[in-house]
Amino acid sequence: MADRIRRFVSPKVAEYPPGHWSNCLRVGDHIWLSGFTARDADLKTIGGTGSAYEQAKIIFTKVENCLAEAGASMRDVVNMTIYLTDIADNREVWRARQEFFTGDFPCSTLVEVSALADPDILVEITCQAMAGSGHDR
Repeated sequence: MADRIRRFVSPKVAEYPPGHWSNCLRVGDHIWLSGFTARDADLKTIGGTGSAYEQAKIIFTKVENCLAEAGASMRDVVNMTIYLTDIADNREVWRARQEFFTGDFPCSTLVEVSALADPDILVEITCQAMAGSGHDR
């Protein structure tokens, strides 16, 4: 029998009502995370709305918390896509990434988009992980 989809919810990460999306799904050892932004449960952008660095730190903390609930860690992240409303913010996001990853970083795509869900959102990040696969980084 194939592995079933399991949803994981972190009490530290705002989860939207059913019928919208899931933040974290796991099938076997594969984990998919929705695009995270620096918004709270009330959809208000938090933590330095003018700073891509601060928003990226909030997002990576959400990723870390969701992965922990799903039985994984940041070391298990294999791929991420980063969306920026201003490509010039790439260095600020890179600086935040260095606080959460070491050694070989996950495969990554970084793209500039014309807008995200709210004008205050500067960064959105989605990730995929393989639980238990983290290598020495």
